[in-house]
Amino acid sequence: MITKITGIPIAVAADTLTLAVGAFEYEVLIPEFARRNLQDKFGNEVSLHTIEYLEGNAMQGRLVPRLVGFLNPVEREFFDMFCEVDGVGVKKALRAMVRPVQEVATLIEEQDAKGLATLPGIGPATAERIIAKLRRRVPKFALLVGRDTPPVAGVERDLLAEAFEVLRVLGHSEAESRRLLDDALDKNRKYKDVDALLHAVYEKTHGE
Repeated sequence: MITKITGIPIAVAADTLTLAVGAFEYEVLIPEFARRNLQDKFGNEVSLHTIEYLEGNAMQGRLVPRLVGFLNPVEREFFDMFCEVDGVGVKKALRAMVRPVQEVATLIEEQDAKGLATLPGIGPATAERIIAKLRRRVPKFALLVGRDTPPVAGVERDLLAEAFEVLRVLGHSEAESRRLLDDALDKNRKYKDVDALLHAVYEKTHGE
């Protein structure tokens, strides 16, 4: 399975990016929010984190391998999860993802079915299914994604995700955990590990 591909973007049409990799050119499907982020990267080497799937009818023996690409593994993880919802799948998810992952995750977390239903191809019924299946799994995406590059305050996304989970285990609500981490990041320090980040969280809390 191809999970990452590095090359130079040379063309884009609708939801398809053509990536030059050595002597080869690959077609990579990309959602709209990713296409916008790639607009200024043409001619420069980029790495896309990919999902590979087969499209077509197995009964007719017509299966075509496809790649879907994202600029970071967190976006890929969210997309993969989004596709798990009944009635969604890869094609509908590709069409729906016109807004950044952080915004879509926030809509799900806040159970905003009306907002989700405005996404292309996502009607009210599908929006309700998405919320029912994913609302407990999206808080870290609402917190972390959308901070594209560079990482905020020198903090890697994996470190933030781990700190978020620790705060939840310590009894903080999802909303409070997000607020505490955001407050700590406002200090604009670099954090070498989770302990350093959590120390900053509680240092700020005790100082209030």
